[in-house]
Amino acid sequence: MLADKIAYYKLHGEMLRITPAAYKGEFEWLREVDSLALCSEQRFLEGAFKRFFESASVGFPKFKAKRSDRQSYTTNAVNNNIRIEGRHLVLPKLGKVRIRQHRQIPEGYRLKSAAVSRDSTGAFYVSLLFEYESEAAEMAPEDIQSIIGLDFSMPELYITSEGESAEYPKYFRASEKKIAKLQRELSLKEKGSSNYIKKKAQIAKAHKKAACQRKDFLHKRSRKIANSYDCAAIEDLNMHAMAQALNFGKSVSDAGWGMFIRFLKYKLEDQGKILAKVGKWYPSSKTCSVCGAVKKELGLSERTYACECCGSVMDRDAMQPST
Repeated sequence: MLADKIAYYKLHGEMLRITPAAYKGEFEWLREVDSLALCSEQRFLEGAFKRFFESASVGFPKFKAKRSDRQSYTTNAVNNNIRIEGRHLVLPKLGKVRIRQHRQIPEGYRLKSAAVSRDSTGAFYVSLLFEYESEAAEMAPEDIQSIIGLDFSMPELYITSEGESAEYPKYFRASEKKIAKLQRELSLKEKGSSNYIKKKAQIAKAHKKAACQRKDFLHKRSRKIANSYDCAAIEDLNMHAMAQALNFGKSVSDAGWGMFIRFLKYKLEDQGKILAKVGKWYPSSKTCSVCGAVKKELGLSERTYACECCGSVMDRDAMQPST
């Protein structure tokens, strides 16, 4: 469809309007596929063109990579064609599929769509989208009783304004030697052979384990903060620039700070609580938490803050006076 749209635009200077039904005569195998899934792909393509024409920063739609690690399709719920029956999920064209259900669906939720995907390890997932009515809770500023500040820290993930650290276990760093060993073994295999494919799957599983461990840790930490405080204040950092400028790519990616903030944000908002972002240029690490004085020069290697005005000595991330 994308190729036809490009060819038509070059000939006529305007966009081709066409549906997946027009291709079923030429490609018989499209009749074996759920028609709503084909419509979803058309909608995604139209959305890509719309974003391209509306924003100069968005590139022209590209063809999907044949060897992409992640494969997926989305289908819409119409006339109860997608439903959960016991331990099975009924999908169009596929019928009953045995599932491990992540959570129970509350009463009153309306199923809208299902996204079926396969990751690099060969595991299949189905993400179900539901619609439900809910009154948006919003906490008034005068009702805020407890506030916590979170300062990003490379070794610990964050240090709170109360001096506590997340004590992040660095899951990728812990598995890095194992992954490097598997990659060396992969380099000795003939590309495309059965041993090559098996070794590549082992590497994907090792990466996935570290990613799942990180995600579980971030979920638990963000849930603990969201349940304990009415407001959390964080620095609005550009993690991508930090990873590139300071050569901290692996350490920044392993920490998953951006993922942690996303988890914390929606968990707080679900309870009507607030996530406050402090500007990236605010000198939080240079400001004394005791007297408020700002230290002009503070090198990145200086992990201890010594106030020149009141003499307080503290960790630059925690900003709590040492005893």
